[in-house]
Amino acid sequence: MLIRIVRMTFEPTQVPEFLALFRATAQRIREQPGCRHLELWQDADNPAIYCTHSHWNDEAALNAYRKSGLFGEVWPATKRLFAAAPVAFSSTLAISVVSADSPTSSLPS
Repeated sequence: MLIRIVRMTFEPTQVPEFLALFRATAQRIREQPGCRHLELWQDADNPAIYCTHSHWNDEAALNAYRKSGLFGEVWPATKRLFAAAPVAFSSTLAISVVSADSPTSSLPS
């Protein structure tokens, strides 16, 4: 599984437009082949900064979405609302800890 984080800083006056765009397209993104999960996070200190947090089957699934007509619609509309360049990265899960006392915790010995 590939985890994708995209940190976006918006012009404060453009946040409502971004949120409307996200709400209008989030389900369509979730329905893309290989998309397992999609969330939108808001920065705790700066209300004009948001991160998308998505899970993809693999890099091929993410790249297929990035080449899709939907991405071609959503990304340019989002980019024009930015106050700064976005920061994006992909990761894979190394360790999962639900809680310190959880039997599902998985820490290496």
